[in-house]
Amino acid sequence: MLNKITIACVLCLTFSFSALAQTIKGNTIDAKHLSEPVSVSLDSTQLRKPIDPLAPSRAAFYSAILPGLGQAYNKKYWKIPIVYAAIGTGIYFYIDNNTEYKKVRNAYKRRLAGFSDDEFQGRITDDGLREAQKTLRRNKELSLLVTVGLYALNIIDANVDAHLLQYNIDDNLSLKPHYEIDQFDNTGRLGLTFNLKLD
Repeated sequence: MLNKITIACVLCLTFSFSALAQTIKGNTIDAKHLSEPVSVSLDSTQLRKPIDPLAPSRAAFYSAILPGLGQAYNKKYWKIPIVYAAIGTGIYFYIDNNTEYKKVRNAYKRRLAGFSDDEFQGRITDDGLREAQKTLRRNKELSLLVTVGLYALNIIDANVDAHLLQYNIDDNLSLKPHYEIDQFDNTGRLGLTFNLKLD
């Protein structure tokens, strides 16, 4: 019994030592070549950028300082005109509603003071001016809220984009949908393939 265990251990050690032989480009390195320098060429797909955990925070900070700067930091330059168009539209509607609100309010105040020379005379009644003030105030506040929301969305977009730029999307980790036709009953099957390669 002891001899069988000894023989099994010797065989395991022999196989272990033979498994330690390394192969680089088909050439086996043995003990006499260990003192010589070995050059190894790495495939470009094996080289990955190191993950910078502060990149998303930096992108969000830049976008908070100046809208579009976080998108430039992420090298998504095509998003910068969209950011400025969105925020600029919100600011335009806020200014327009605010200007109209001031006109209507001033006209209403002049009518209360007894004047009848405002630009809305003969077209809008006093009740109409009161309702117009309410509507324009609500539109002005809504425009401001939308503009602030778009500004916040600009910051969130820069942050999420910086996270996704560091996401591992190589072939060692993939999730792909696939569709195949069953040959027995000629029906289609939809599936999902998850690949995980550990080096």
